[in-house]
Amino acid sequence: MLIKTLTFLCLASCTGSQLYSQASPTATRIGDLQVGGTFNLASPDYTLRTFKGFGAYATFDFKRHFGVEAEFHQLNDPNSTEGIYERTYEIGPRYILHFNRFSPYAKFMLGRGVFNFPPAASNSTGGAEANLAYNMLAGGIGTDYRLRPSINLRVDFESQRWGGFPPHGLTPNILSFGVAYHFH
Repeated sequence: MLIKTLTFLCLASCTGSQLYSQASPTATRIGDLQVGGTFNLASPDYTLRTFKGFGAYATFDFKRHFGVEAEFHQLNDPNSTEGIYERTYEIGPRYILHFNRFSPYAKFMLGRGVFNFPPAASNSTGGAEANLAYNMLAGGIGTDYRLRPSINLRVDFESQRWGGFPPHGLTPNILSFGVAYHFH
């Protein structure tokens, strides 16, 4: 009996540290995803009028400070009866900081912009509208504000550069106000 007790105490003292170990996590989070919509105001660089429109965006942050963003903007000339608009599709990296409920960020985007010209500018014979697509670069800054765990508010400023737009390119600036659903 003494040998069994000593053997048990010896084994218990050797394996005691194993009894206090923590369990391995069974699931880890791959990243942070949010999807939202925006109301946009733009200085289009085509006319002096302000364009208004809407947009959609999605962000996926795969590290605490690094992520990727995809955006869509539809900007219309509200005073035009000719259907003038700018439409953009963009994607690119973003760098994020975190301060309590605020998450300011900077982004660099590549994309494609479509401009719908008025009929008089697109065809000298007065024919149909023309919409032409151009490659573009954009840079921007903004902040997301965590209103609730699943709801973020956003303010974003973006400056675009459309290459090849006659005569010297197009450089619209866009101010966006948005709301997003944050998946967690």
